[in-house]
Amino acid sequence: MPRRAVFLDRDGVLNELALNPNTGEYESPHLPADLKMLPGAVAAVRRLQDAGFLVFIVSNQPSFAKGKATLENIGIIADTVDRALRACAVTITHAYYCYHHPQGTVPGYAIPCECRKPGIKSLLEARDRFGVDLAQSWMIGDQDSDIECGRRAGCRTVMITNPLSAYRRAGVQNSTLVATDLPDAVEKLLAAEKGQTR
Repeated sequence: MPRRAVFLDRDGVLNELALNPNTGEYESPHLPADLKMLPGAVAAVRRLQDAGFLVFIVSNQPSFAKGKATLENIGIIADTVDRALRACAVTITHAYYCYHHPQGTVPGYAIPCECRKPGIKSLLEARDRFGVDLAQSWMIGDQDSDIECGRRAGCRTVMITNPLSAYRRAGVQNSTLVATDLPDAVEKLLAAEKGQTR
């Protein structure tokens, strides 16, 4: 039987974006010490799980391809996020991380790929491997690429208007719902599921 799922972007949704002093932009954390979970994020994911959704992380992580972070540190950060979720009895069905970037500098990773959002390879893999009904599922993110990914896969979408990632958003008009943060996104998503969208 097909199952409902919520696909979560990670940086700016589950954890805080970190200032990169070299670019002046807020990006994914490059060092484990830079990782900070966003207030209420873990409890919000627990609400999704309790409502019967499978929960996935789908995240572009191009920092290694761009020479900004080591794969070891990227892995430690991912593991730390997973532990923070598990500590509150939240189980991520699967985490899909893309380490490529077409303008990267590291051989083998500086390539175009289908797993980098807005590509939908990860969502299609979740559909096939875990029996996800994409039409009954949601994508939550804070960038245009997240919303485009969800829409292309046939999911409903929630755009989180994190002010630190505003430079990665052209607008919110293409998203099913708009929220200020993950707890707000989950509240509105669950209301929409009940036909109570405000």
